[in-house]
Amino acid sequence: MHLQSFGAACTVTGSMHLLTLNTAGGERHVLVDCGLFQGADELEARNHEPFPFEAQDLDAVILTHAHLDHVGRLPLLVRRGYRGAVYCTAPTAALAETVLLDSARLQVEGYRQALRRARRQGREDEVLPPLYEEDDVHRTLALLRPHLEFGKTTKVADLKVTPERAGHILGSAWLLMETPDARLIMSGDLGNRESGLQLDFTPPPAADAVVLETTYANRTHRPWAQTLEEFAGALRTSIRAGGKILIPSFAIERAQVILYTLKDLMNRGEVPHIPVFMDSPMAMRATYEYFEFGDELITPVREALQSGEDPFRPSTLHVVNTSAESQRLNRYDGPAIIMAGNGMMTGGRIQHHLKHHLWKPSTSLIIVSYQSPSSLGGRIVEGAETVRLMGEEVAVRAQVHTIGGFSAHADRDDLLAFLDTAGKPHVWLVHGETSVMSSFLPVLEQHGMKGDIVPDRQKVDLLGPGFAGGQPPGLVVDTQADPHQTTAE
Repeated sequence: MHLQSFGAACTVTGSMHLLTLNTAGGERHVLVDCGLFQGADELEARNHEPFPFEAQDLDAVILTHAHLDHVGRLPLLVRRGYRGAVYCTAPTAALAETVLLDSARLQVEGYRQALRRARRQGREDEVLPPLYEEDDVHRTLALLRPHLEFGKTTKVADLKVTPERAGHILGSAWLLMETPDARLIMSGDLGNRESGLQLDFTPPPAADAVVLETTYANRTHRPWAQTLEEFAGALRTSIRAGGKILIPSFAIERAQVILYTLKDLMNRGEVPHIPVFMDSPMAMRATYEYFEFGDELITPVREALQSGEDPFRPSTLHVVNTSAESQRLNRYDGPAIIMAGNGMMTGGRIQHHLKHHLWKPSTSLIIVSYQSPSSLGGRIVEGAETVRLMGEEVAVRAQVHTIGGFSAHADRDDLLAFLDTAGKPHVWLVHGETSVMSSFLPVLEQHGMKGDIVPDRQKVDLLGPGFAGGQPPGLVVDTQADPHQTTAE
């Protein structure tokens, strides 16, 4: 079993893992996830690089879930020659359509805007074209095979593949992959066991190797009850300030958790009933899928759906569809909650609202998602006095509240609980900052497991001895302060 990671190796974005496996039918090449790099310019530049393999040589593609950093380069893979099947769960297929069509639209719009600016400066030759367009997405959607069901084994390229509930977002799965020689677990992204929405992940069986995400492997999340109390307190403080309350949120999972929580807090009288504007058509489209696949959700949400109630609709909710409606929110007087994407504030409608409100002391910015140190949100959390938004320098005078307990990712204790039933596998670490993964290696050793950090783009033998000390030669451990390092989430 060999692995090459061409994304989410020594970073938390762009998941793409190429497995070379010996099966009864011979050597097979299977790609697990094909995600978009998001965040710093140097990371996003990797989206435009050629794939380091021939797309047509792949025997299959398997998706763990539908977040953009796990599916966002699929249409590019198809544009560059892949014509095989893309296996996933039914909810993942449904959400991937929403995510990929939105991604194509944003890329085309961004390209046209950049081209207009460049032409005025005579630099149009420097503007990169969009990675793909809607036609590429539709060709990709035709390749989706939503045949994977939790707990059922499916034959994929001569492999036995069994997906199980990962508890991260709707349809998310970890994968048990079996060959005649060994059993491998690809964790995908695992969920927080105190999720406000998803059921817990299913414990895995014993395996020879586990490729494990490590986004939050260096911390523990704040208990859910404390998270609710902290969130309600931030809302009450923000409402008293009288300004806009901006909540950047990812369209899948985080938006639904926040809507459900707002409705619950308002119904219980914990916070006043003030207007809530959902300024993300994509988030509302994604929310409809939660009605169809509600069996993955926690009991109160599932029961509400079964009774015909909409658990994601506070009584004061207003859905903002067009960009013109979004712009009119800037003239709205009085306190109001504005939810908009994206969660790291690197793009989307939230930037428009930040430009108009971040400089006002009456504004509150409530951060409910992970912020990469290199992202706009990361710089705000670190205390930047000004940030650049849509070509302008904007002062940061808003009150900033960071609520970490909403995380949909497993923390250190969750990851150890996941590994607890897997025997003593060789654990290969992906989807994490190098400092986080390095700090997790001795934790694994204390629990009797060999851990290794997967190097970027370098082939490793998953059943081999790994590296001395768990760190590949030449690894640079990023010692930059993590904006959440001292926050118990």
